[in-house]
Amino acid sequence: MHPFRTLSAFAAVLAIPLAASAADLRVAVSDGPAVPATLYVALFDSADALTADKALAAQTLPMRDGKAQLVFVGLPPGRYVLKSFADENGNGKLDANLVGVPIERYGFSNDARGRMGPPTFDAAAVPLEAADSSIALRLH
Repeated sequence: MHPFRTLSAFAAVLAIPLAASAADLRVAVSDGPAVPATLYVALFDSADALTADKALAAQTLPMRDGKAQLVFVGLPPGRYVLKSFADENGNGKLDANLVGVPIERYGFSNDARGRMGPPTFDAAAVPLEAADSSIALRLH
């Protein structure tokens, strides 16, 4: 057998367990506005990523009757934080008042809340094992 074919076959065998351990994270969002709005959801895999606002993945979808459902597919096992907001006025950002308090509905996984800012990664982190998981995310 050619050495590159052997290496390719070996690499393919190594990739099988990684793909098999990937899981889907299903998210049911509730308590959004009664009027149609756009939901923004970002997924973070570390405290540094959350602090830097560098999402591993993100999704945008319509909310209907204050609810939405989405799935993040093929995630490796680990801990993740979801942060979300409902864009009620269609400007693509989370609006805040003069002192920085959000005036549109928002939420974090674990229903975590911070003091004078967002919650910590540890407070909002949800575990994802090798099997698919479902979580609920409430907006406030």
